[in-house]
Amino acid sequence: MFDKWDHRFMEMAQLVSGWASCRRRKVGAVIVKDKRVMTTGYNGAPAGIQTCVERGECLREKMGIPSGQRHELCYAVHAEQNAIIQAAKLGISLTGATLYCTHQPCILCAKMIVNSGITRVVYGEGYPDEFSLRIFEEAGVDIECYGEGN
Repeated sequence: MFDKWDHRFMEMAQLVSGWASCRRRKVGAVIVKDKRVMTTGYNGAPAGIQTCVERGECLREKMGIPSGQRHELCYAVHAEQNAIIQAAKLGISLTGATLYCTHQPCILCAKMIVNSGITRVVYGEGYPDEFSLRIFEEAGVDIECYGEGN
């Protein structure tokens, strides 16, 4: 099911996740086209905004917001969003690309992934957002759980 390139790019997404400035969850994303890395992203505050690590607290934890809900109440930009934004800033087309991510994308990221032209998503860990999976299915984006044992 997964080949050596999938393994390499999932390892890279895991490495990139280590750069995240989120206290709650560290997520990394790598967007690849024709076995070449187009962009990477990790979750963290926008440029010029203090991160949760710098603030010493997670706003979502402080407010008791469960995982998978109220995404707008967070300082961080998601890893998938950052990778797509970097492609836009650099003028890189993502049509036909694969996104490798340490976690299943949320609904907000799923919609951005669909509209960016990415046609395949490979993720490591699940996320409590079934609606995102429905969006991928309806849009024809292949989504595959890399999961444990690979």
